[in-house]
Amino acid sequence: MLESLYLIILVGTALILLAAFSSLLAFRFGAPLLLLFLSIGLLAGVDGLGIDFDNASLAYFVGTLALAVILFDSGFGTSLQSFRQAALPAITLATFGVLLTAVLFGFAASWLLGLPIVEGLLLGAIVGSTDAAAVFFLLRVGGVNIRERVRSLLEIESGTNDPMAIFLTIALVELLASGGGGLEGLGIEVLAGFGRQMGLGLVFGFAGGWMIRTLITRLRIDRGLLPIFTLALAMLIFAVTGALDGSGFLAVYVAGLYAGNSGLRTAASLKRFQDGLTWLAQIVMFLILGLLATPSQFGDILLPAIALAAFLIFVARPIAVWLCLLPFDFKRREGAFVSWVGLRGAVSILLAIVPLIGGLDDARLFFNTAFIIVLASLLVQGWTLGMVARRLGLVVPPRIGPIEKVELELPGTADHELLSYRVVPDSPVARGERVPRWARPSLVIRDGRSMGYQYAGRLRAHDYVYLFISPRYPPLLDRLFASPARLSPDDAEFFGEFSVDPAAPASRLVTAYDADLTEAEKEVSISDMMIGRLGGRAEYGDRVTVRPIELIVRETGTDGIVVDAGLSLEPKGDRSGQFPLFLNLNDLLALARRLRRRGASDDAS
Repeated sequence: MLESLYLIILVGTALILLAAFSSLLAFRFGAPLLLLFLSIGLLAGVDGLGIDFDNASLAYFVGTLALAVILFDSGFGTSLQSFRQAALPAITLATFGVLLTAVLFGFAASWLLGLPIVEGLLLGAIVGSTDAAAVFFLLRVGGVNIRERVRSLLEIESGTNDPMAIFLTIALVELLASGGGGLEGLGIEVLAGFGRQMGLGLVFGFAGGWMIRTLITRLRIDRGLLPIFTLALAMLIFAVTGALDGSGFLAVYVAGLYAGNSGLRTAASLKRFQDGLTWLAQIVMFLILGLLATPSQFGDILLPAIALAAFLIFVARPIAVWLCLLPFDFKRREGAFVSWVGLRGAVSILLAIVPLIGGLDDARLFFNTAFIIVLASLLVQGWTLGMVARRLGLVVPPRIGPIEKVELELPGTADHELLSYRVVPDSPVARGERVPRWARPSLVIRDGRSMGYQYAGRLRAHDYVYLFISPRYPPLLDRLFASPARLSPDDAEFFGEFSVDPAAPASRLVTAYDADLTEAEKEVSISDMMIGRLGGRAEYGDRVTVRPIELIVRETGTDGIVVDAGLSLEPKGDRSGQFPLFLNLNDLLALARRLRRRGASDDAS
């Protein structure tokens, strides 16, 4: 008995270590890391090294806990500012988008696999949501630097669309298990159940986030125990909400979002702990789901499953994204990219276990089909994410180069931060630029010796500097302590050939370039004109076309105004012109006006 226990521990730790080492390959060759985790589980399984794991209930239990940990960390790491600017379109995608994707995919699955329509819809619900682990990894760790609004949309969507897919899957499995095979079973009770689950998830999520913030702030908990205490509270919120028939996944995400944006003085240490735990949760979840699969059974449905994966990637997801984003002001290339980042992952495989637990006749068909679709999604979409972003012109050049910074806890207040920077060679401070007085530099460590900042003289490469600073200013300091961004010729071209003064009147653009501006725009500054055309918020790398020129945001101030802008005399235009599917509402209205004017001119002639 003891020998078997040690053998299980040996195999388990060996697989986790192998998955961790595989990250080196992923970063070196740009491979989707989560695909490697899943592949290691497949290779170790019954058709590989021979580990015979066939406990669907245990896999679902472990996967559920791991997903709850990932979603809590996802919410904890999402800033409230990012959430506000993309919440409405993201939630639209997370609800109506999932439903529409499931319906479109369900009819295709019913036709290709010869399934009853309800079973086809069940398979659509299983693969209907994007995977938070895959999306967060590829966007935050994968080095794809895109516009903040699009990044926030994708991260919030992936963090909030799981409850909808889970609810649809469980409702359809219960319908089929009870002997109901028709769509008439999906009536008012299902809608009421969805409203109850989402409502309880939101209520318990906000209440749980408030509880976490209050207990952490008021209780004197040992620092070593605090991350465990926080995680236990998150799991308590998840369990209580689920036990009361609410969406525990939504609750734990909202609780993390609330707690992470409540100004906790221990947020830095909690985030470091949760980052490590989230990595472990992803590894364990993907490994155990890989072990549960039997690749030798894939052959019978391989071609239909690949066809369904193609339908999901190129038809169902794009249509759902287009219809959901139609009312919002997203450019066609942004809509195309959001469509492409519809990665399926562990959530789809986890939901494919539900029919196995429910004892449905076609349960293994659902599981194997979903598994193949996830592999295809990670392989095709995950591997090409950076290439597609560059092809659509969405990759924004890095604002600063490498930087080494540590956030330190400062007892007693959340209104200030204590930061430690390591002076990077070639950074502005290493070249002699002074640190501003408002940063309150207090200590320098050089060659193992500590000294006051006023006695250290000019900072040198590899010095460590400790500063006491307001939370609003770290981005300004980052530029002082970072090495120069390595811009390629294409990046330099990205910002335009000339510079303009954003504080100057916009009417100067009309005088100098005959720019196409309205009378109201001529009365404001170039900065205000750009912000107005960008929907009230300017971000680094945003572009505003005012024929025959294009203005590019090079820098924004702490108050949101544009403080540096570039000008291009030859606008490249919208690179997504070849994607007519992703026309937004403004594009459609402009198209209708052009067609009406053309029709009027034809009648006149």
